[in-house]
Amino acid sequence: MARISLWLVAGAMLCSSPAGSLEEDGLWIHRGDNLRVFNLLRQLQRTPPHLCLDDRNDFKFPWNGTTITQMQKTERTCFHHLMLLQILSLFTTHHSLAAWDHTLLSQLLSSLHHSLEHLEQREGENRACPNVGILVRKYFQRIHHYLRGKNYSFCAWEVLRVEMTLHVGIM
Repeated sequence: MARISLWLVAGAMLCSSPAGSLEEDGLWIHRGDNLRVFNLLRQLQRTPPHLCLDDRNDFKFPWNGTTITQMQKTERTCFHHLMLLQILSLFTTHHSLAAWDHTLLSQLLSSLHHSLEHLEQREGENRACPNVGILVRKYFQRIHHYLRGKNYSFCAWEVLRVEMTLHVGIM
């Protein structure tokens, strides 16, 4: 039942972005990339989430879908770029390599690289957003501290995987 609920919540998040023109908004361009990353994160599941309930943590993600869609286009692009970079950084550590299936992890890393390249080709170097950058870095610092504090346990990685799955859905 919990697995179905997570799927429904994530599906609703993926479909909840407001419509916009292709010229005005890059959300539609990134939707396919996000869906690929979302599906790979979902497939990475190694430990059943219900076994890790005691390890749950609130990382204090500073945005929701509404605040992200209300950002200026340059801020939203910067946010998306920084999130992808940080997620890539998390999953390329040697601790991550020990925690996940190598084939799926390789596919995830490849999709993250592709998403970054796609974003960079479309948007160029126009990603100046110091306020968003500070919030993204603080959010990921909390995640790194959590993983370290949990000694990079399988449950800690599972909590992180679920967290990233939820937020890729609103990017």
